[in-house]
Amino acid sequence: MEEKVLDLLEEICEDDVVREDGDINLFEEELLDSLAFTELLVAIEEQFGIIISPSEVERTDVETPNKIIALIRARS
Repeated sequence: MEEKVLDLLEEICEDDVVREDGDINLFEEELLDSLAFTELLVAIEEQFGIIISPSEVERTDVETPNKIIALIRARS
């Protein structure tokens, strides 16, 4: 599951740094913006069958690859 999430992030962020640093802040480093975040949520739903509404999560809940993985683990 973790590898699939990292694959999604690498594709959406267009940078493999998401694999190298699980604690990189995706928003501060401008790897994710609101449009890319929405794209990520759609991809998570397609890959894992987990529906996460943008209004359900705070930006701080999903600002790093590790936090995104933890969120998906908690929802599966």
